[in-house]
Order: sequence, then C-alpha cells, then structure tokens
Amino acid sequence: MTINSYGNTADTSVAYASPQKRQAQRYLQKVTWIATFGGLLFGFDTGVINGALLYMKDDLGLTPFTEGLVASALLIGAMLGALCSGRLSDLKGRRRIILFLAVLFFLGALACALAPTLNFMVAARFTLGLAVGGASVVVPAYLAEMAPSSIRGRIITRNELMIVTGQFLAFTTNATLGNVFGDLDGVWRWMLALATLPAVALWLGMLYMPESPRWLATKGRFREGLEVLKLVREEYYAKAEMEAITQQISNERFIKKGGWRDLSRKGARRIFLIGIGIAVTSQLTGVNSIMYFGTQILTEAGLEQRSALIANVVNGIISIGATFVGIALLDRVGRRPMMLLGFTGTTLSLLLIGLVSVFVDPSVTRAMLILAAMAMFLACMQGLIGPAFWVLLAEIFPMRIRGGCMGMAIAAFWLTNVMIGMFFPSLVATLGIGQTFFVFVGAGLLSLTFVAVWVPETRGSTLEEIEQRLYG
Repeated sequence: MTINSYGNTADTSVAYASPQKRQAQRYLQKVTWIATFGGLLFGFDTGVINGALLYMKDDLGLTPFTEGLVASALLIGAMLGALCSGRLSDLKGRRRIILFLAVLFFLGALACALAPTLNFMVAARFTLGLAVGGASVVVPAYLAEMAPSSIRGRIITRNELMIVTGQFLAFTTNATLGNVFGDLDGVWRWMLALATLPAVALWLGMLYMPESPRWLATKGRFREGLEVLKLVREEYYAKAEMEAITQQISNERFIKKGGWRDLSRKGARRIFLIGIGIAVTSQLTGVNSIMYFGTQILTEAGLEQRSALIANVVNGIISIGATFVGIALLDRVGRRPMMLLGFTGTTLSLLLIGLVSVFVDPSVTRAMLILAAMAMFLACMQGLIGPAFWVLLAEIFPMRIRGGCMGMAIAAFWLTNVMIGMFFPSLVATLGIGQTFFVFVGAGLLSLTFVAVWVPETRGSTLEEIEQRLYG
C-alpha cells in the first residue's frame, strides 16, 4: 500500500493496471494539448516580432523608439489582459475565458497582418496582447486544477513547452519567409498572419473541453465538478479528491475570509508578494531582450541579416530541448532548486555576452560567441527557470482567488517585460550591448538572492495541502 497523489492509500499495482486509469490519462493528455494551444499562441505572437521588425521598419518608418513601441504594445496589452482575465476566470470560469481569448487571438493577429500605419499596428499589437496576457494566466490555472499532484508540474510545464514551440515556429517561419521571399514587399505581413491558424484550433478544441472541477466546486456545483474529475482520474481517487476540495471550501474560517478579503491574512500577503517577486525576477533576467531582439543583436555583432535569421532558429531549438529537460526534472528535483540553478546559469551567460560585446570587435567570431552565450542562457531560462516559474504561480495561491492573484502576479511579469521591450533598443543605442547586459547581470544577482531567501517548495503536495501549509 502506498500514498497516492491525492493523499489516499491504494494498491499502486492495481491502479497502474486499471483500464479506467489509462482512459483517464488519455483524456487528461487531450485536455492538456488543446488548452496549451493558448501557450503556442503566446509564444508565436511574442516571438514573431523578432524577425518581422527587420522588414517592418522600412514599410512603417520605424525608429529605435517606435521599434520598442511596436514590441511593447503587445506587452502593455498583456499586462492589462492578465489583470482582467484572472479575475474574470474566477467569476466566469476558466474554459469560457479561454474560448473568448481564442477569438481575440484571431482578430488581433489578423489586424497586425493588415496594419497600414504605425498607429494601427500599435493598436493591433495591444489587442493581441490582451489575449497573450489572458492566456498566460488562465491556461496554467486551468491545467493546475485539472492535473493530479503527482504529475502537476509536468502537465503545467507542457504549456511552457508550447510557448517555446510557438517561439521556435515563429523563428523558423521568419527565417524561411525572410530568406525565400525577403525581397518581396510586405513579407512581414505573412509572418504575422500565420498566428491566426492556431487561434482557430484553440477555439474549436475548447468547445469540447470541460470546465475546471475546482472552479465548479467554488460555485457550489460539486456534482458537476466530480463528473469532470472522473474524466481525468479513476473514480475512487476522483471522489477522494472532491471530498478534500469540498472540505477546504466548507471550512468555516475559509468561508469567513473568502474572496479578496483572504489577502488580509498575514500569510496570504506574504505569499502574494512572493508571487509578484517570482514573476518580476523571471523577467529581470532579460530573456525577452533575446527573444524579441535576438536577430538584431546578432546582426550588430557581425552577421548578415539573413544569416542572423537562420542563426536565431538555434535559440528556438535550444529552448524546446531545454523545456523537455525541465519537464523531466520538475517533479523529481523540485521548483526551488531549479530556479536557483537557473538564475546562476542565466547570470553567467549574460556576463559572457557583455564581456564579448565589450572586448571582441564586430565579426562572425563575435556573433558566434554571443550566439553560444545566448544558447546557454536559453537552456537555463527555458529548462530551469521557466518551468518552475509557471508551476509555482499556478500552485501557491488560494483556490477561491487563484485566478485573480495569478492575474496580478503575471501583470507584474508583463509590466517588467514592457519596460525591457520598450527601452532595450534605446539602451543599446545609448550604452552599447555590453553595458546593457551588465545591467541584467546585476538584476540576475538580485533575483538569485530573492529565490534563495523567499521562494517555497511545493513539489509533491496537492493544491489543498499547499494552501493549508502556506496559509494555515
């Protein structure tokens, strides 16, 4: 007899042989892949600007400042989308909001591809950002509430895999279109238009997916919640888990403090601030200076434009491979050790980029050294920090306000992202690449200290157990 992922004793040999368990696992995989099309869109829409800016500059007459504005318009929208969608998903349900976001993804991508002027492009990117920010909150929350604790890390990290896959697809299609059709006017429009396809897939798929069982339970719809759990668990475990959820909801103290008033508790405020800190530090690494401007960094280092587009695909490949490693490690090593190791690696990588930029003259050699440092950076970011970051934010907040708290934390994530996307081109123009990356090195050291002192470990616990431990 062993303790299963729901905190109950059971014969695992029987459980693993159960046809019902295999059927539940297949259904959970189906739910995961469909929901994470939101992550794919997140990745594609944030990564596609990396190469599209090179061709958009002449058509829209962009300056270094307006380049940052085009990149950051999506991020500003994402910040607002995260704030609104988190709370809305607490009120209206995770599934319903994901369906709405799919429509917004489609309309935003189409508007970007058809943009005739800079102002139209900024507005379209802002609209698309609303969907990106919403997906960054609601999809991980939905997955966390559907997955059993024993594989919750791997399930939520599947969204991170789809994010980096979306970025890789953006880099690859940019390189292909840029090298084959780069001489044609408006090639960047095709780069941006491709994002409409996964938006349609997300909308169609979510039409057939169930609502989160935990959200249903918070609305008093316990029977419906149990039926959903039976789709992704064996019946015995589904009933045991729903009993634990019901007990948590009906706890007299929890009901008294329920809703946003729950943040009045000292433990809740502390974890809320830790969540904000996790979100901010993940972006202070400067990851999106590489994701959004990697092609330009390589051209300034000494590569031709088309060669830089191809070389930048390496970053996408590294990100995908590293995320597979992260998926394998997350439920074995733990969230906190992965973040500590990840911040150590990213800080050293940024230091290397800065040193090469300062001491090596522009050349193919300099570009290759920077590309190698970028690859090391992304391996640590996407394989260690990224998976742990998304999982922790989906785990540490109390159930009844999980969406709202995640929304505010991820809004802080996007605000930090906005500042980097907006000012990175101007900083490079003023300080140079080397000095700009030294600033990120300092931020990396601060982030490493924050994780070492404040971030809790959540591996192996149910969401209800985490809530009891962190909030009392």
